[in-house]
Amino acid sequence: MSTRSKPGRGLGRGLSALMADVRESTPAEEAGRRAPDMMVPVEKVHPNPDQPRRHFDAEALDDLARSIAEKGIIQPLIVRPSPRIPGAWEIVAGERRWRAAQMAQLHEIPVLVREFTDTEVLEVAIIENIQRANLNPIEEAAGYSQLMTKFGHTQERLAEVLGKSRSHIANAVRLLNLPDEVQAYLRDGHLSAGHARALITAPDAAALAQTVIRKGLSVRETEKLAKDAAEGKTQKNNASSRTYAEKDADTRALEADLSAALSMSVSIDHRPGGDQGAVTIRYRSLDDLDRLMALLSA
Repeated sequence: MSTRSKPGRGLGRGLSALMADVRESTPAEEAGRRAPDMMVPVEKVHPNPDQPRRHFDAEALDDLARSIAEKGIIQPLIVRPSPRIPGAWEIVAGERRWRAAQMAQLHEIPVLVREFTDTEVLEVAIIENIQRANLNPIEEAAGYSQLMTKFGHTQERLAEVLGKSRSHIANAVRLLNLPDEVQAYLRDGHLSAGHARALITAPDAAALAQTVIRKGLSVRETEKLAKDAAEGKTQKNNASSRTYAEKDADTRALEADLSAALSMSVSIDHRPGGDQGAVTIRYRSLDDLDRLMALLSA
């Protein structure tokens, strides 16, 4: 079976169809039991090795296994003929149920068979992950980002098909612009999405995030903290610009000569009307510092 992406598949129509399959596979008991295409031996079903979801909560799996042992699998898994193992099936959606079924010692599981390409399998896996209720904001944002960058979907189309507002998707994806440290706080539940959004454009967002967590600030207080930090940085930059502009041409020329001679940044701060001042030399590495010390010693 060819696993190449089918040319000409309309993104919007394809996304809607894939979403319909994912919704049908959602194990919501109130949706009613869906008739499977067939029952297959559990050992003939294998997970997708490219599945983006790697972590499965052990406690949640235990709960699902107990439910399956009592009531069976309410909604079938979506599978495709395995492109790697003849006579086997590869999971497209429903790996949690497959794992829980093994824990419940089921011998057969219900499946819906689909002829998906490799590209569509990845797309469905991402969509299925986005539908999870316990997704953290960074996982959700990464899912939206993948659907847009890998498959060319727009924010507007995702909003329409996923039942979200366009601003929700835009704000979620913006969280990926945060430093890794702040994303980790958000992933671990130390910060809410509201707190994180307030820090996106703030200077030194990681340090501000630590302050927010330590003091237990509200989202509104975090927004004020970020605004004050941004205004402080602007004032500092303006003051620095004014100081440089106030230096006379001779001082600036001397700074340039020293910087060129040392291959380091040199700043001269001379007190107007006096004989005193300071020379600041900035080095980029310990090798630079060693070379500077050798020059001064000589």
